[in-house]
Amino acid sequence: MKNLSYILMLATLLVSCSKFEEKVLAWVKIGDKYGYINPKGEIVINPQFDDAGSFSEGLADVKSGGKEGYINPKGEIVIEPQFDRAYSFSEGLARVKSGAFFRSKYGYINRKGKIVIKPQFDYAWPFSKGLARVRIGDKYGYINHFASVNRVEFLLRFGDKYGYINPKGDVVMKPLDSGEFSPEGLALVENGDKWGYINLKGEIVIEPQFDRAYSFSEGLAGVRIGGKEGYINPKGEIVIEPQFDWAWPFSEGLAAVKIGGKWGYINPKGEIVINLQFDWAGWFSEGLAAVKIGGKEGYINPKGEIVIKPQFDSAGPFSNVHKTFVIP
Repeated sequence: MKNLSYILMLATLLVSCSKFEEKVLAWVKIGDKYGYINPKGEIVINPQFDDAGSFSEGLADVKSGGKEGYINPKGEIVIEPQFDRAYSFSEGLARVKSGAFFRSKYGYINRKGKIVIKPQFDYAWPFSKGLARVRIGDKYGYINHFASVNRVEFLLRFGDKYGYINPKGDVVMKPLDSGEFSPEGLALVENGDKWGYINLKGEIVIEPQFDRAYSFSEGLAGVRIGGKEGYINPKGEIVIEPQFDWAWPFSEGLAAVKIGGKWGYINPKGEIVINLQFDWAGWFSEGLAAVKIGGKEGYINPKGEIVIKPQFDSAGPFSNVHKTFVIP
């Protein structure tokens, strides 16, 4: 499994963060089943699921018997598989999809599996900075954590312009298509065929000018100009010249990049610190990154050393299963 204003409620949320004994797991695929390993490469949850996602806020989404639910770090099902699609938790909520095939909609559940924002959206993104992007038909807007189960309103603000839409899509203003907010408080926007960024007030802070753009991570964002990708800072200044065929977000000080048919890693200065040598490369998490060599995937450390030999048909990022962010 394998985006009443933007600043509303952020000052009033009471947030508690809990960290218990550290346990780090990553999903892996062996044959046609998914399970989980620890940083030593040991299987701790046997491959048994038809699909699986990373742990987030103590739970991981898995698929079994055609439906999706959630497990805990022991591999125990804590939210029964019942959804057509289920995604990672973010800020205490997870988006899920349910309903008849052609009428299925997206909504949100809490960590107990209770629906807190009823399925009503044609698509939904995870919460970030207290807001989640949602779509009804071809209309986009943002909801907050306090969206009512029976009534949801969206407020769009771009500069000094505002517009509301309700679940029926009435009274709409949609100047731009926009994405979820990054930790830097910026979200992608698309205007025509160019991409830029807005802040939490909905103000355009980096004019749409890029052929493609990605979310900010660790102070940098990948952008595409003329067929090549590089990185900009939150001011929109190019700090790593476009030179890569692909440029992943930075994570733990490194970013995977592709030139020709091989992947390697760069530092925030744009210097290649792990040579281009992999058939595919993922992002670092908990000090490890998944890479593909010869058709199999394993893990390397920040020095580029293989610490878990390539042996899996597919491998995901490690995550600390006990890191939580809970909205009371």
